[in-house]
Amino acid sequence: MAVRLRLRRMGKKKQPIYKLVAADSRSPRDGKFLEDVGLYNPLTKPHTIKIKEDRALYWLDKGAQPSDTVKSLLRQKGITLKRELLRKGLPEDKIQAELDNWAKMREAKLISKLSKKKSKKSKSEEKPEAEGELKNEVVSVEKTGKEDNIEKGAAEVKGAASDGNPEEN
Repeated sequence: MAVRLRLRRMGKKKQPIYKLVAADSRSPRDGKFLEDVGLYNPLTKPHTIKIKEDRALYWLDKGAQPSDTVKSLLRQKGITLKRELLRKGLPEDKIQAELDNWAKMREAKLISKLSKKKSKKSKSEEKPEAEGELKNEVVSVEKTGKEDNIEKGAAEVKGAASDGNPEEN
């Protein structure tokens, strides 16, 4: 039996919540499974990922193949890094030190991404104001131009009316 770590969809319509399960690869997506290994909620900001680390490592050691999405979730939680370090035969204290270092690096990376997003938002908020001012100026110029044209047109009409009627002369 080929075991696969994959997501099982749950929740209401348009509100998915996924269970991370160990299941036979031949069983359907939402069908029979061997064990519930975790939970994934993509609708929260940031995404909620809860994985029983010891059970995930157990199934991976037994030969279970994770799906692409589950592999990504395991990377995000640092479980794949821990598994690689365990396979190298490092002592538990070194593994913990490596995981702590990895967590700090990941946190710093997320903070820098957030700061970049905030700076882009502030720049994009400044641009529409400047563009709006230019649009207002263009509209005012067009209005003054139309007013001049209207005045000229009225004068021409008056002049044409007096020129066109020979009885008045």
